[in-house]
Amino acid sequence: MKSLVYSGNKTFTVQDSEKQELQAGDVRLKVAYCGVCGTDVHIYHGNMDQRVQIPQVIGHEVSAEIDAIGADVTGWAIGDKVAVRPLKPGAEDPSDNDCNHIGKNLKFIGIDTVGGMQSYWNVPAYTLHRLPENLSLREGAMIEPLAVACHDVRLGEVKAGEYVAVIGGGPIGMLVALVARQKGANVLISEVNPTRIELAESLGLKTVNPLEKDLAAEVATFSNGAMADVVFEVSGTQAGVHVMTQLPKARGRIVMVAIHAQPKPVDLFRFFWRELKLIGARVYEPRDFEEAIALAANGDIPLSALITEVAPLENGQQVFEMIDNNPAGMKYLLQCS
Repeated sequence: MKSLVYSGNKTFTVQDSEKQELQAGDVRLKVAYCGVCGTDVHIYHGNMDQRVQIPQVIGHEVSAEIDAIGADVTGWAIGDKVAVRPLKPGAEDPSDNDCNHIGKNLKFIGIDTVGGMQSYWNVPAYTLHRLPENLSLREGAMIEPLAVACHDVRLGEVKAGEYVAVIGGGPIGMLVALVARQKGANVLISEVNPTRIELAESLGLKTVNPLEKDLAAEVATFSNGAMADVVFEVSGTQAGVHVMTQLPKARGRIVMVAIHAQPKPVDLFRFFWRELKLIGARVYEPRDFEEAIALAANGDIPLSALITEVAPLENGQQVFEMIDNNPAGMKYLLQCS
């Protein structure tokens, strides 16, 4: 079997490796596709070397077919099509508040442990979600990021008829916008990249380029003066953090989706003055995966339109270099078998 191994220093190598021994409670997957996400790119840049056990196979946005089943696994059969929810809860901590998807001792499979950029991958059976027959494995690799968006929109309590502003039109921002629209919300995306703006508009989404127009004024016009009920900060930029407090109505909600690894200045006065609510949103829960699969299977979210390129696993190094050189790209998939 083939594995794409991260060796540090912006380097991936394709290696021949043996299938892992199957443990009780695990299944062996024949990996079809593995998406490359922003976290994988952070790993490529060396920003997460303290978590990754170099050399290591990474990757967590996986669609696959079951190849073998370990002892004590029920409800699954060889050949079943699945997506993987790559979370491994650790020992429960009193501070977890029954939220084991963000537990203190959580391990993220594909970052903290071996990931899916390989031909065969062993994972705990509890991580699997069944893919329906009418959903392709290619689209199945998009279920994990779509589940992120479903989780974000759910925590933002988006309702039909509300006005939603999404700051950042990358893959997750675009999916958040599409899921919010599916809920019946009126959605406006703020994005600076012309190619991504064109894609959003081709999907019927309203856009604004904040480098060309005043975003707060555009949200006011879009909402007939009411301003946004919900704002999603997905850009990960200081500009996004600065403007996010200017967009909500009184008692509006701001959902922090982007990872801001370093502290950034935030206009706390606006939270006081307008009684705003800030909501953190991280990863997903099982119900978010099930919603994502249902939306994709029903054709409610045009997943294929967000796939920029599909490349063989052997071209993994070139794919990461391509992502660095093409900021307009959306979702890149590696075909693993």
